[in-house]
Amino acid sequence: MAGWITAFKAIPWAELLAAAPVVAQGARKLWASVKKKDTPPPVTSRPEDRMQALEAQVDELRNELTATSELVTTLAEHNSRLVEAVAVLRTRTRALLLVCAVMAVLLAGLGIAVALK
Repeated sequence: MAGWITAFKAIPWAELLAAAPVVAQGARKLWASVKKKDTPPPVTSRPEDRMQALEAQVDELRNELTATSELVTTLAEHNSRLVEAVAVLRTRTRALLLVCAVMAVLLAGLGIAVALK
C-alpha cells in the first residue's frame, strides 16, 4: 500500500490542479474569439477602408495565433507531466506485480512444505 501512496506523491498534483483552470480559461477565451469571427467584415466602397479592415483582421488573427500557440504549449507541458507520471506508475506496477508473483511462489512452496510434514 505504501508503494501506491509513494507513486501518487510523485505526480505533481498541486501544479496540475493549479494550472487546470488557467488552461480551461484560455481555451474558453480562444473558443469565444473564434465564435465571434463568424461575421463578415463590412463592405465599403473605399479601398483605404477595406485595407484598414483587412489589417485589423490580420492583427486579430496574429493575436489569436499567439494565444493558440501558448495554449497548445501549456497543454503539451501538462501532457508531458502526465506521461512521466504514468511511466513512473507503470514501472512501479510492474515491480509490484513481480513482488506479488515471487510472494505467491514462496507461499505455494511454504504450503507444499507444510503439507508434506
